[in-house]
Amino acid sequence: MVGVMSNYNIFGIDLVQTCGACPEQYDCYIGPVQVGYLRLRHGYFYADYPDCGGKTVYEACPKGDGIFEKDEREYYLTKACEAIWQEHFREE
Repeated sequence: MVGVMSNYNIFGIDLVQTCGACPEQYDCYIGPVQVGYLRLRHGYFYADYPDCGGKTVYEACPKGDGIFEKDEREYYLTKACEAIWQEHFREE
């Protein structure tokens, strides 16, 4: 994550958007350690811990298809980060 600016910080987790739409996706970090991967495509949103293909810790079906509607992004990103945070600190 060196030199990359996060788009959001939720619960101390930095979200770095890696694709803006179709899918909308993010890599998630606590410091230099990747702790999650978020992806929204075809109306299905999920959070994997600690990376893509890891344990799915959150799933939802927002209105947005390949990109969140403006009124739902903050809600779903927060729920996903909460699940990642709980999984990360449960393992320590």
